[in-house]
Amino acid sequence: MNVAKTYEADSIGSWTEDKLDILRKYSAAYSAILNKYNFHYVYIDAFAGKGKHVTKKTGEPVKGSPVNAIKVEPPFREYFFIDSDIAKVKALEERIGIRKDVHYFIGDANRILIQKVFPDVKYDKYRRGLCFLDPYGIHLNWNVIEAAARARSIEVFINFSIMDINRNIKRKSPEDIRSSDKDRMKNFWGDDSWIEIFFDTSMSLFKDTPEKKRNDDIAEAYRQRLQSKAGFKYVPKPLPMLSESKSVIYYLFFASHNETGAKIAREIFSKYAKERP
Repeated sequence: MNVAKTYEADSIGSWTEDKLDILRKYSAAYSAILNKYNFHYVYIDAFAGKGKHVTKKTGEPVKGSPVNAIKVEPPFREYFFIDSDIAKVKALEERIGIRKDVHYFIGDANRILIQKVFPDVKYDKYRRGLCFLDPYGIHLNWNVIEAAARARSIEVFINFSIMDINRNIKRKSPEDIRSSDKDRMKNFWGDDSWIEIFFDTSMSLFKDTPEKKRNDDIAEAYRQRLQSKAGFKYVPKPLPMLSESKSVIYYLFFASHNETGAKIAREIFSKYAKERP
């Protein structure tokens, strides 16, 4: 059976197309710069999917982030594609093919990144990596972020799903949040400090429930954590990715130890922000 042909492509909105285009542009700039030096640089896609989408508006095919990365010139030295869905990985493998420079992994990206991928991207061995962390919701562990920052050799794009947070956490009072969602949030945030950041828990005679913080305030608190807690040197303000109704679905973050990388990411983010109606 040809998995790539039988596995239905998921439909995406314009915000996802923008995200893919942003990553493609940055990947091209990143590769062009590192190719000039004696670095072994790699591309890492932790929630890779099957490499193909279709637009919601027209049904036209759209290349996924792994396929875009493969087509970047000059090419990366190696590619690491991870997904927990075996059918998606097989579909991606059929689409890209079996190659010595491409490594496919099936399983939990949080574990695979720390145990099998990041250790190979050593700073003192002149290795560098660009890592795309695009989970569905907040299914990303903080220890992955810390490991990437600690390596000093890895730059990351992070999908911060404020939609998942709003639906399952922020719209409720702290005592009404399901324990499974509290655990997910703690794993994503790194500790329980998110409760004080998300909610004003100071009560008064005029307040029955805690006041909820704005989306932008939460995103800014996460940006500060990427710097002060994880240890990334440069974390530009994230780009809010908007739905057709102009509500924020997620924030796209970039974090790096490299000033040039941060400057390029900031310029790309600014361009997209200005082009919006």
